[in-house]
Amino acid sequence: MILLFKRYSPLILLVFSFSCSTQKVTLDPITINANALGANIYRGSYPRTVDILHTKLDLRLNWDSSAIQGKALIDAKPYFYAVNQLVLDAKGFKINAVELARGYDRQPLKYSYDGKKIQIALDKSYTRDQKFSISIDYFAEPAKLKVGEDIASPGDRGFYFINPDGKDKEKPQQFWTQGETESNSTWFPTVEDPQEKMTQEISITLPKKFTTLSNGYLDFSSDNGDGTRTDSWRQDQPHSVYLAMVAGGDFVIVKDKWEDKEVNYYMEPAYAKNAKLIFGKTPEMIDFFSTKLGVEYPWEKYSQIVVRDFHGGAMENTTATTFFEGMNLTEGEYQDENYEDIISHELFHHWFGDLVTAESWANLPLNEAFATYGEYLWNEFKYGRDHADYHLNNDLRTYLSNGKSSEKDVIRFDYAHRDDMFDDVSYQKGGRILHMLRKTVGDEAFFKALNLYLKKHAYKSAEIHDLRLTFEEVTGLDLNWFFNQWFLSSGHPILDIDTRYEAASKTVEVNIKQQLVKTQNAAYRLPIAIDIYSNGTRQRKEVTLAKAEETFSFQVDTEPELVNVDAEKYLLAEKRERKSVAQYVFQYENAPLFMDRLEALQGLQKSVSDKSARETFIRALKDKSWSLRLMAVKFVPQLLPDEQNQVFEQIASMATADPRSYVRAAAISALGTTYKNRSIDPIITKALSDTAPSVMKALEGLR
Repeated sequence: MILLFKRYSPLILLVFSFSCSTQKVTLDPITINANALGANIYRGSYPRTVDILHTKLDLRLNWDSSAIQGKALIDAKPYFYAVNQLVLDAKGFKINAVELARGYDRQPLKYSYDGKKIQIALDKSYTRDQKFSISIDYFAEPAKLKVGEDIASPGDRGFYFINPDGKDKEKPQQFWTQGETESNSTWFPTVEDPQEKMTQEISITLPKKFTTLSNGYLDFSSDNGDGTRTDSWRQDQPHSVYLAMVAGGDFVIVKDKWEDKEVNYYMEPAYAKNAKLIFGKTPEMIDFFSTKLGVEYPWEKYSQIVVRDFHGGAMENTTATTFFEGMNLTEGEYQDENYEDIISHELFHHWFGDLVTAESWANLPLNEAFATYGEYLWNEFKYGRDHADYHLNNDLRTYLSNGKSSEKDVIRFDYAHRDDMFDDVSYQKGGRILHMLRKTVGDEAFFKALNLYLKKHAYKSAEIHDLRLTFEEVTGLDLNWFFNQWFLSSGHPILDIDTRYEAASKTVEVNIKQQLVKTQNAAYRLPIAIDIYSNGTRQRKEVTLAKAEETFSFQVDTEPELVNVDAEKYLLAEKRERKSVAQYVFQYENAPLFMDRLEALQGLQKSVSDKSARETFIRALKDKSWSLRLMAVKFVPQLLPDEQNQVFEQIASMATADPRSYVRAAAISALGTTYKNRSIDPIITKALSDTAPSVMKALEGLR
């Protein structure tokens, strides 16, 4: 799941600031919970007493009262120990009948109901080899559930009718569900446990004018002859209860495919023409992830639907991802933000989260950290490492910007409320940890381990130790140190790095001190690559920092132009290092990575009076990374007048021709400030045809 208040403000996340327009998303307020100091809380996995095998639902929607008339047929069996009762989650129902089902025969059963759970007395005690079926006739009214009494927040209603009476002419009539974490029991009776996996059938009766979507495939559709239609959806592969969904409204289905599987995009008629612009890379993503993981996309189909008033950015319902209305993009808006990260994130969940599910909310990073890292993998494949590292750095900045985040374990069993797990620790920090794991074991081992993990736990649940044991099986290494240090602990290291060259002994000395931001005082174990640039060559030295302070020495014949510590730029750490202007200039020109160039420009920003620093920013106007070009454009006011004149033609060209809309917008703003005394009317006239909102806003600022 994507939470937009946590993610996807990439302009804010840049380590330098600039002024551009972004889409504002307003969400329902949420309550942030905290545990009392010293609270003794353990949130483990739920005990499993009954295993739901299959759920069949027959739903009829009542638009006048925003309610659901439902019939549920639940096939189940004891998990291990014999049972003589079944307890189901069901919030705010009116129960009409509870019966034991044997074929077409029905036997009434005794039950008690407190408004949240149905406790059903079975007709006998069943062993784990015996199945039983329970039929429940009910009426659900999620819209009437009271926050603070029936549910914790407005986002827990589970089932949402949008503009049910049709009076809002600016908004279509729609319905959609949101099950994560435990909200699907507001519209059907079930066991809300992420470990609980079931197959399902869902039939929905509604006005013929509406289009529906659910998990799996559309088994059949029937015209009822009274202005309604019943669509019956079926999913034959088991998935977690919280991933069940239904949605519908006036949607155009834009069809696509990957191999022999349907890939469809559900959008409102006004936006459907841009469906393939927005979602059209999905088949390529499916193909890439299938190949990279060595596990073919494991579900019947893949659909993506854009709805109104969604609570968050998107939700990875199995085979049917729901997206917030910000995905209703025009061609101009697509130039600013294409939300490809959200699309890849939710798709990657179909392996990590849907196929293999975290067994408890405490283990949520097994879902969300992987989906976040799926964004990196797609960006790396499609757009190159520079682009992927830019986004990875934003993830680090997001985590570091929240001081409280360093106090939380990644896998944590002491959360106040399960919703608290959906934060920058589970998402951004977790994704960065997976990147470090990849760099620690190497690419071949990393992806072979992911393949084995997925195959071992397919259509099941897993916990963090399952992931560790799989990596250890593949690599032959004891990785307890890594998992204990990063996944089962809190904080991150702060590194003070000091490098000096001793000419007499021809020795480079790299001193690293760890200042710990961590509940315990143990030093981190950090494998680090150090690149030494000397006499036109680069030597890589691999070291492991394991103490609070260590000095590493290397023989080098002449004083290096640069000693690049953390040369792979993958450490989840704050680094403090002092370099000369000459070293930063050399780093920008010679070190290979996006983060090398970014760190160099950040260092040179403090040396405006140095000509070589300014010249480096001038060269950065042609950097292959749009974010660094943007940084260079923002630096133009600090150039000397003759240098500003030197780059005028380049800034003018960038205002209309740069591939990235944010760079074009910044260049236009620069023309209106730094070059306001020059003739820029022809440039502005040409820019007026630009439809990107950021550029349009920049043009408005010139008036």
